[in-house]
Amino acid sequence: MSCCAPGAEMALDVSSTTSVLPSSEEIRLASRSLGDDLRQTDLSVPTVHCAACIQTIETALGKLERVEGARVNLSTKRVSVRWRGDEVPPFVAAIGRLGYQAHLFAPEADAKDRTLSELIRAVAVAGFAAGNIMLLSVSVWSGAEGATRDLFHWVSALIAIPALAFAGGIFFRSAWNALRHGRMNMDVPIAVGVSLAYAMSLYETINHGDHAYFDASVSLLFFLLIGRTLDHVMRERARTAVKGLSQLAARGAMVLRSDGARDYLPVGDIEPGMLLLIAAGERIPVDGKIVQGASDLDCSLVSGESTPKTVASGERVQAGTLNLTGSLTIEATAAAKDSFLAEMVRLMEAAEGGRAHYRRIADRVSTLYAPVVHLTAFVTFLGWMAATGDWHRAITIAIAVLIITCPCALGLAVPIVQVVAARRLFENGIMVKNGSALERLATIDTAVFDKTGTLTLGQPRLVNASSIDPATLAIAADMAAHSRHPFSKAIAGFASPGGQQKFDAVAEYPGFGIEAADAGAIWRLGRRGWAGWKARTGGEGKHGYGGTVLTKDGIIVATFDFEDALRADARAAVERLNDVGVSVQMLSGDTAGACAEVSKILGVGDFVACLLPSGKVECIETLAKDGHKVLMVGDGLNDTPALSAAHVSIAPATAADIGRNAADFVFLRESLLAVPLALDVSRKAGRLIRQNIAIAIVYNAVAVPIAILGHVTPLIAAIAMSASSLLVIGNALRLQGFGPHAPARSTAADRRASFGALARSS
Repeated sequence: MSCCAPGAEMALDVSSTTSVLPSSEEIRLASRSLGDDLRQTDLSVPTVHCAACIQTIETALGKLERVEGARVNLSTKRVSVRWRGDEVPPFVAAIGRLGYQAHLFAPEADAKDRTLSELIRAVAVAGFAAGNIMLLSVSVWSGAEGATRDLFHWVSALIAIPALAFAGGIFFRSAWNALRHGRMNMDVPIAVGVSLAYAMSLYETINHGDHAYFDASVSLLFFLLIGRTLDHVMRERARTAVKGLSQLAARGAMVLRSDGARDYLPVGDIEPGMLLLIAAGERIPVDGKIVQGASDLDCSLVSGESTPKTVASGERVQAGTLNLTGSLTIEATAAAKDSFLAEMVRLMEAAEGGRAHYRRIADRVSTLYAPVVHLTAFVTFLGWMAATGDWHRAITIAIAVLIITCPCALGLAVPIVQVVAARRLFENGIMVKNGSALERLATIDTAVFDKTGTLTLGQPRLVNASSIDPATLAIAADMAAHSRHPFSKAIAGFASPGGQQKFDAVAEYPGFGIEAADAGAIWRLGRRGWAGWKARTGGEGKHGYGGTVLTKDGIIVATFDFEDALRADARAAVERLNDVGVSVQMLSGDTAGACAEVSKILGVGDFVACLLPSGKVECIETLAKDGHKVLMVGDGLNDTPALSAAHVSIAPATAADIGRNAADFVFLRESLLAVPLALDVSRKAGRLIRQNIAIAIVYNAVAVPIAILGHVTPLIAAIAMSASSLLVIGNALRLQGFGPHAPARSTAADRRASFGALARSS
């Protein structure tokens, strides 16, 4: 079985989509901004199919000026190029010079899997031909001689011709395309081996020889195609959930124009700022903010939660959610390609793209495959010629070596496990960015959690509003409306009905608070030590040093107390991490008292309170210097530096955009059991990868010497090579049997403690 990815060089009609190269302007419009003058363009390259293709394309694109990097994904046949500047680099032309056709990536509208259909037809033709040739070969093996034997050989040769032309065309076209562009790929030795086996058999038939290997050449194709079909099916199964997301996403929406006109626009034409009318029963096409109406939303598509969520004016909604009961008018806040649903799809599709340690080893070996195989077969031929002088025997053994030395099992060892692992995680509401994140997560020994928004739901409620002067509370609420911090949201709900106060300037300082200037006065809402710089701070007192306060010119005019509920299954998650040898710590900007209370409820062994964002990074760096592999779990804007500094990181889907971008994993559901589940799957995936690599190495260590010594026929070589790849795929499928832990049922005491936990100002 070839390690090539599904659908390599299929007889698919891609010419219609690739005959005209996209213009620079089309590429620019299709690209998306990653910030800091960095952009990304996704290209579809249908003929990418093996590790050699990945290496060739990524290396060539990496040499282009203004290209920051390129990543090839085998499952989606997508090439993602990151570039800078105003002028689009010529990466499409560069890919074309390598012999690959590229066009702008667009989700498949047709649900029919044409690649799988082509593979199945090829398997059927090769299997039919192999079965009939085997029947004829039995007669030859049983002692048929003379004219009868020659007749059977000629009939076998005729049966093999259409099989090689149709089923073998998949490999021949790929090999020829590589050779004519001056490169090698995994299909070149396969094409050479099949061709030599057929040519040798035809020579024997013409010269009335006793043995022919038509069965070997056709059976080799049959086994290779079976393996390639299984590989394709596995990758498609890993992407089934992603396809469900894409296909269930809205195709467009009714747009309300400024003059009152209504137009239906495809989702790709919707721009931020447009007003969209969403009737009951319609899906929300892009991320937005409700400006009118109230309804219940089915958020199961993006969060996995089946309970409808009630929303009203002022609340934000995400692309992919289903409007159930009422009509809504929403203002689009992002284009379709930048919306939450598109981000989740991109995360899932990138799951196998990371160049983890094991993946890099397998890719390097696979890249060396073609020259090493040819050299080994050629040396074997020369050796047997020198030893026996029998060119017939020498070339037969060389053909067997050429076939049996294919490192297909090694090429499949890592990516197959990664796509199965990504599928398992996605089914449980966890998105993984790439395979390297899976590998890094498997090695962690310490888990560090942020408190507000991570261990807690991050939806605090202001509990002392009645004790604050209404005018002062209104000023604080108007300032808080400029921030997405959970405590700011809680205060912003008390804004005055007349609208927001007009400040001369408003600025947010992550980890500290919000500063506003008004008629020469400086208002600050946030950390007591930062906002109330003229106030006396003789200890924590009632509200603590880290409490949230409102100050005017450094004088405290109001203090704020909140309560928050713990995230579902937080205690069970901590216990399971401890059970598998992972120590759990908590880092927070909150007060020591609030942290101590949450730590006691959850059983967290250690915590550090009153931390700024830089303090969290310093704690993680200290742990790393002590030899620990740290997992950071956080959600806020102030957690972003810590997420980036950790060995690996996880964020909830409710995290700020920048936090989700910095994290290696994103979990969509409220339960924190996602963290131990991701660790469990990652560790089991790591064990399966190591087992697969061991299987591939042992196979080659045993099979290659036997073939070189002449104890293997081309037919046996084909069966052995395919069996090793099937064994690797079967081993990877074991990961599907590793189900997630059953969610722990919260006790009544846990629930009371959860909702009673006070999470004072962060």
